[in-house]
Amino acid sequence: MKKENIRQTKIILIVIMACFQLTGCASPKPVLYPNAYLKSVGQTQANQDIAECQEIAEEHVSASNTGKNIAKSTAMGAGMGAAGGAVGGIISGSAGSGSAVGAAAGATIGLIRGLFRGTEPNRTFQNFVDSCLRDRGYESAGWN
Repeated sequence: MKKENIRQTKIILIVIMACFQLTGCASPKPVLYPNAYLKSVGQTQANQDIAECQEIAEEHVSASNTGKNIAKSTAMGAGMGAAGGAVGGIISGSAGSGSAVGAAAGATIGLIRGLFRGTEPNRTFQNFVDSCLRDRGYESAGWN
């Protein structure tokens, strides 16, 4: 491998790791309307109830298709990047290396896109958690 390709690969890996760190901890949760029940039990108890309802929902409903979505987005990005890189490579006289660089860049973009889209729980999971919270006396105003 050329030094330039090794450098580009290192940069891509650093970007990927940063994305994993940024998105790994960010998971949406319900935002509760400040009704009388929430005011009476307080936010600490509400957070515990949210966690319990999410655990119950995870037992019955898949939270998301994150892995599938990320893989699909990465593959699509790699394919589009390879095609674009090959065209650029043909113009500059090196279709093979242009295609490889384009595929790596496209895969990275696809991965990042998939990571950010993959953090959102599916609608059934959200509805399950909202129903559990409603049974306990809370009102969900949406997810954030």
